[in-house]
Amino acid sequence: MKKDTKIYIAGHRGMVGSAVWRALEKKGYSNLLGEISAELDLRNQHEVLDFYATEKPAVVIDAAARVGGILANKDFPYQFLMENMQIQNNLIDGALKSGIEKFIFLGSSCIYPKYAPQPLKEEYLLTDSLEPTNEWYAIAKITGVKTCQAIRNQFNKDYVSLMPTNLYGYFDNFDLETSHVLPAMLRKFHEAKTYNTPVKLWGSGTPMREFLFVDDMADAVVYALENELSDYLYNVGSGKDITIKELAETIQKVTGH
Repeated sequence: MKKDTKIYIAGHRGMVGSAVWRALEKKGYSNLLGEISAELDLRNQHEVLDFYATEKPAVVIDAAARVGGILANKDFPYQFLMENMQIQNNLIDGALKSGIEKFIFLGSSCIYPKYAPQPLKEEYLLTDSLEPTNEWYAIAKITGVKTCQAIRNQFNKDYVSLMPTNLYGYFDNFDLETSHVLPAMLRKFHEAKTYNTPVKLWGSGTPMREFLFVDDMADAVVYALENELSDYLYNVGSGKDITIKELAETIQKVTGH
């Protein structure tokens, strides 16, 4: 991969996309391309095709998605399913039609069955039912994975999918209505300490979760960019699980509340 190769990062202002941008700049890549949603609506097929025709990127990294936690998935199932499929379908199909040879699709470990054995392995995909609280987002992401796999099989293009575990880091979402567990918990403890109030958390605390700093995820994207991987799907994680209770206790210890 040449350092002046034009690389389009969809979702470059988000937590993952901005981390990928930083990682590529650090490696010396100088021809990075990003558009905010006001300039390019990824849900609009014609806009995406026009963008590809005008800018002619050689590589696409898809870090764009409608994301949120359990509550957001519960309240907006249609939007989480439809908008994510629109975004990824337009990006992937447009890339194929535009002759783009390399595409990196980013998803989530929620694509795996609710009761899949641990640690998660790529072959567990579609072996059982999904976690109901985020199945709409998961189904959308599964279609993206399978679309990239179909393109690899039929057209022999280097389209690969990376599935990160639970991410956290710079530019995370701390909105209690739409955030994931770690940033939501950080905010709850911060506000509880600020206002000297008790912390209210959901559930028993027994579920296990694996967390990964977003810049480490970005390093995996750079690796996929610079290498031709032999398979269509790869998990990206830290390899270490903790319970939600342990996470809460860790944050409690750090905040001193």
